[in-house]
Amino acid sequence: MAEVHRIIEQIGRQGALQLDIDRRVIDIASGYMSSEELGIGFLYSGWAQAALPHRRLKSSAAWQVKSDHVTLLVEPGRRPGKDAEPEYVGVPYGSKARLIMLYLQTEALKTNSREIEIGKSLRSWLNRMGIPIGGKAVADVRDQAERIARCRLSFHIKTADSTGFLNQNIIDSGMITEYDDATGKPTSFLDAVKLSENFFQQLKRHPVPIEEAAIRHLNGHSQALDIYCWLAYRLHVLKKPTPVTWAALKLQFGPGVARMDHFRTGFLDNLGLALAVYPAAKVDVDRTGATLFPSPPPVKPKTLS
Repeated sequence: MAEVHRIIEQIGRQGALQLDIDRRVIDIASGYMSSEELGIGFLYSGWAQAALPHRRLKSSAAWQVKSDHVTLLVEPGRRPGKDAEPEYVGVPYGSKARLIMLYLQTEALKTNSREIEIGKSLRSWLNRMGIPIGGKAVADVRDQAERIARCRLSFHIKTADSTGFLNQNIIDSGMITEYDDATGKPTSFLDAVKLSENFFQQLKRHPVPIEEAAIRHLNGHSQALDIYCWLAYRLHVLKKPTPVTWAALKLQFGPGVARMDHFRTGFLDNLGLALAVYPAAKVDVDRTGATLFPSPPPVKPKTLS
């Protein structure tokens, strides 16, 4: 994929568009290359190995996804119902949920605090990430924020000779100032939240640094975001080329896709988008799967420090 960046440098975006290259890859790569954003974001390493669903599930449905070493189970939370019964809010999903999670984790590490302001700060950050908060986007972000605040998750981590698990909420507490009296649903953003102590400690022990410029240009492509975060976590610690089979890739990135050929096509498209914002990544793909090669991290250690 570094070839695309070299082509853009030599003949420019317009020249590259005349070649037989996916236009989305060219647009994302050229946008990333011209970006002046120097921000760094963070996520817990568990999210780089097992991610949220891409599409909306039934409100009461749980979500489970596996990789080689991690199984993630996300259970939907409930809110008080307008009648006697509480109602499920559903598990978080899609690119907006991922961006909100990135914001929470980044702010927690930058401030070294479990208590995070939402409101204007979140809106400003999402705007930087390419999501102007207005119209339908307001309701979408509010919905995903509540799903994140109320859900419960479990990471099951497998090592060579044992399996451990970690049950936790992402958020211990929060404050919403306005509710609709008729439905009981929130009509405003969470004003502030407090991350759970378990989640905060795991985040501090196992953070994965990523570039905000990369996240901005992958906005709207939730699987590409997952692939980028996975590569940011995996590549720089490898000692030798490491093969990953198509079956393992589908287990991690496509549990909701029935047919392997459909998954393979979608994965290749999104891998191209992820590599467009990670020029140093070295990945080969063939009929057996993907081979990961030792590569520099997207955020240089001296930049991180």
